[in-house]
Amino acid sequence: MSIDPATMLWYTQPATPWHPGRHDINCISDDAVPIGNGRLGAMVCGGVASETIQLNEDTFWSGIPGDTTRPNAVKHYRRSVGMVRQGKLVEAGLIAMEHLRGDPNTLQAYIPFADLLLAFPDHKSPTEYTRGLDLAQALAWVSYTNNGVTYRREILASYPDQVIAIQITASKPGSISFTASYACGQPDHQSTATGTTLRLTGQTSPSPEPGDFIIAQVAEKGLRFEARLQILTTGGTVHAQGDKLIVSGADSVTLLLAGATSFNNYQDISGDPASRVEATFQTLGAKTYPQICAAHLQDYQSLFKRVSLALDNGPASSKPTDQRLPHAGTADDPALMALYFNFGRYLLISSSRPGSQAATLQGIWNQDPLPTWGSKYTTNINLQMNYWPAETTNLSELTEPLFSLIRDVSQTGRRVAKEHYGCRGWVFHHNTDLWRPAAPVDWDAALWPMGSAWLCTHLWEHYLYTRDRAFLAEWYPIMHDSVLFYLDFLIEYPKTLIPQNDLDNFMAVGRRDKGQDQTNESKSAAAPLPWLVTWPSHSPEHGGVVPGPTMDMQILREHFAQVIESARILGVDPEFQAQVAAARARLVPNQIGKHGQLQEWVEDKDDPTDKHRHISHVWGVYPGSQITPRQTPELCAAARKSLEFRGPGGTGWSRAWKIGLWARLADGEQAHKLLKQLLNESTYPNLFDAHPPFQIDGNFGATAGIVEMLMQSHAGEIELLPALPGVWPNGSVRGLLARGGFTVDLQWQSGRLVNVTLHSRAGVRGPCTLRYGKFTRSLDIAAETTYRMGPELQTI
Repeated sequence: MSIDPATMLWYTQPATPWHPGRHDINCISDDAVPIGNGRLGAMVCGGVASETIQLNEDTFWSGIPGDTTRPNAVKHYRRSVGMVRQGKLVEAGLIAMEHLRGDPNTLQAYIPFADLLLAFPDHKSPTEYTRGLDLAQALAWVSYTNNGVTYRREILASYPDQVIAIQITASKPGSISFTASYACGQPDHQSTATGTTLRLTGQTSPSPEPGDFIIAQVAEKGLRFEARLQILTTGGTVHAQGDKLIVSGADSVTLLLAGATSFNNYQDISGDPASRVEATFQTLGAKTYPQICAAHLQDYQSLFKRVSLALDNGPASSKPTDQRLPHAGTADDPALMALYFNFGRYLLISSSRPGSQAATLQGIWNQDPLPTWGSKYTTNINLQMNYWPAETTNLSELTEPLFSLIRDVSQTGRRVAKEHYGCRGWVFHHNTDLWRPAAPVDWDAALWPMGSAWLCTHLWEHYLYTRDRAFLAEWYPIMHDSVLFYLDFLIEYPKTLIPQNDLDNFMAVGRRDKGQDQTNESKSAAAPLPWLVTWPSHSPEHGGVVPGPTMDMQILREHFAQVIESARILGVDPEFQAQVAAARARLVPNQIGKHGQLQEWVEDKDDPTDKHRHISHVWGVYPGSQITPRQTPELCAAARKSLEFRGPGGTGWSRAWKIGLWARLADGEQAHKLLKQLLNESTYPNLFDAHPPFQIDGNFGATAGIVEMLMQSHAGEIELLPALPGVWPNGSVRGLLARGGFTVDLQWQSGRLVNVTLHSRAGVRGPCTLRYGKFTRSLDIAAETTYRMGPELQTI
């Protein structure tokens, strides 16, 4: 069998279950492989005598529709603002923590749907065992020989047909016999077998016992659900026995699985899952596995094949995936990094499709009834990071589920803006779930009102990459109303009213990291007008409740500029543009502190020994675009100092973020070092990111970071190979998407660019600047035009 080291995950043993099963769910190991079609997800263990295929459906969450907004919380907000203006910051922070968080103060969780269990009792002595995941085909496979018969299983998740399909074949006719059954973690469920069909029906239970800190308590049952398995055989027989289907003596077998819930939208769960599953099978009709597979491949490869990355093979490239990872920290294996890049794109295609829910903290793959952090949507970086590679790796349409979530929370966030803050527009904080609450939840990180602004930057970025003016016009009202909230919400910074000791105490309100040093000095900085700050807020997830942390100011500076430019492009709201520009000019500027660092807070409070996983104050470097080496070199130097202080350690997603940051600072060696550490220390054998535990944002963040090493387009030009590490001397990449609506193909040899192809999208025309090192070339782009440059690059 031919193994491509850049597109194939493969192993020589089945996945090993980990964590004892809870609620009758067989928890999946960290070396099972994922498949998905955006809505349905599965983890495939590749067992021999018994196979577990753990199933998820993206609307299968705990809880029911509800609202966490606290009516009339605004009176407490106004009281806290009054205390801020009097310099009573400790009291102001305590009031905010007590009265402005949502009710309840926790959310719901993304939960497992079911397990499909296949038992092969006679398969006890396998030889020649291999299994894997083919990223080029989105196909999981298992192959082994038992008693002289070679068996092969293929498993795929079809987006066109909305089923999970399993094909089992054998080298000898009449050799396939097994039993199929379900396991389900919901007490209210029933499994029934009839003919060749196995059905699972039920309803989600009320939330877990009181005292569980993850999931808010709900007394009512929630979503109704159904899974339906249809078994088709060539030769042999299928018969029902209780809650099982038994296959005997078949030549080949196809299993088709569909699933659905009663979820209609975040306010309505009155749908009929049975009719939805039936409609899936009616549409599927008499399609054979080869026909399902062909449609799946055509659909999937239309996305996956847009981009290809080729890097040199290393000495470990021919080894199984789990044997390559231990060497990633010491031996160079460029093809492993290409595999990781391709895996990130595969995961996004598999977990976020038009019509599906947005990818959660774990994409669509979760085996735990009580998942860490609820496997929900955390929006102080994690959800946004999930979609960093969407535009740059030419998967723009996969942002639709994210935009759908934004539309939902812009609706629920209007009530929060009014009831909590007395402001116009809408606001969203740092967490939400399927039911789209927008109020602050959880600990002191809750009081961070910037989720709405950061999410809106994704709308603007989508316009920059696609130049879709109709899209901009459609989403401008949501962007406008987000800014409207902040115009009402911002307050003047009471700098002259803050006694130093009071500020030290204030910074510690609600502090999560109790062991960190809280002693710092303050210094003054002049401003022509009083600065405007957010209050209450928080520098995620660090430092307690504060006014105007640097990240807030950076996000608002870009958000305001984007909305001003959107209004200008659309020819609307001139007075509003002026109001926003005036407020933007009064935001606290980026400041360089006494250690030469970029300050994290308004006051110079940073600790050089602080190794916190969040590095929020360098947001303006990446994913923002306001701090760049050529335009703001002093701020770049300060950002570098902050990164050096925080160090290379941290969780998986934190390391992934640092890859992009170092790439933006044009330091390919540091970016590559972080990538090696991520693979060696923060990656499971199935290439899932290890927070730990599994958290998918690290996968997506590193994929986006690799793009930043090869091509950047945030500073008004397309820069080629801005952070190429020396250990990637030869390579090529095709199909990257640059702002302005251009696709970029690159080839380099001996560390030097030798070919570039620039292709403009339909309707895109105008000037474009290419940069390579210190040289630039300006082009006048015509719509639908391809530009190729080869040897002449040696002279620019």
